Amino acid sequence: MAAIRARLSSPRLKWPKRIALALTLVILVPVIAGATALRIGYAGDYEDGTLTRGRDAIWLGHAWVDGRKTEADVDAFADRIRGTGIRDLYVHTGPLEHDGTLPASVYPKAKWLIDTVHRKIPGVRIQAWLGDVLASEGPDGMKLSEASTRSAVVTSTRQVLDTGFEGAHFDLEPLHSDDRNYLALLDTLHALTRSRGAQLSVASHQIDPLPGLHSLAGVLSGHEKWWSQEFFGQVARRVDQIAVMSYDTSMPVQSLYGGYVAQQTTLALEVTPKNVDLLMGLPFFHEDKWGHTASAETVSAAVRGARLALGRTDKDRERFGVALYVDFAATDADWTAYKKGWSRQGS
Repeated sequence: MAAIRARLSSPRLKWPKRIALALTLVILVPVIAGATALRIGYAGDYEDGTLTRGRDAIWLGHAWVDGRKTEADVDAFADRIRGTGIRDLYVHTGPLEHDGTLPASVYPKAKWLIDTVHRKIPGVRIQAWLGDVLASEGPDGMKLSEASTRSAVVTSTRQVLDTGFEGAHFDLEPLHSDDRNYLALLDTLHALTRSRGAQLSVASHQIDPLPGLHSLAGVLSGHEKWWSQEFFGQVARRVDQIAVMSYDTSMPVQSLYGGYVAQQTTLALEVTPKNVDLLMGLPFFHEDKWGHTASAETVSAAVRGARLALGRTDKDRERFGVALYVDFAATDADWTAYKKGWSRQGS
């Protein structure tokens, strides 16, 4: 036994233990500090007036343009959003083909939807939600590096505007930070939409919670989950609306998720121009999967985080709202939490 104790106290064994302890502290201390910061960000009281500015949006599924929805569905939806701040409908009209084209056969009932919504819900704008998987992390998908593809995306945008849509909303993923081809595409698209009196909006990745985190994630996993704050600002300056996909955050509990949304809201507010609508995404869906815990990522937590950050950072900003993702997965409880927490119905 004495020999065993002697071996355990040997300097050769102490150093590996010390290294292991040091590595554990290197990992745990930032995690604990980060969690504490998020919890602090989720605490406090709302500033007066941090409620809807009438610039909210909702993502709507493809059933609205392929013939599955009826006039009765439009009536029910009108009742659902009455008295809220919802102004923009992002209606899934794609997906785009990998070459950037968009077959008109994909959205046969779009004109019917536009006419019906305008008749029954005046003041609401309808934007074509267009997206595709990018070939940024694999061989398959859309290649924004190809000029012919970017040109085809512009042609597809002109096509949906000709149909009667009042804007185009793009969700291209996974989109790496500092993609110059994406910025060039947005410049061309915005020139088109401005000439037509239409909106250009985009769904954005989240912003680095720590500087350079997107680069580290890319090195370690090959997937750049975040954008740099600088790149977010570059995108925001090229559009009329930017909606942060502030869900699928890997946060395990509501307080951390709400604190994370508060942090994201602050980071986005700091670099989004005053003449651009900034919308924070609300999780109107319920899944338990890698990166998303339904019991943590709730509408009420997201609304609270966004309101707290708005009050602290830019409480008088008019061009601010929330975007609800997505209509076909939403529950009555989601709608109630949105109306109670953010709509003036619940104030």
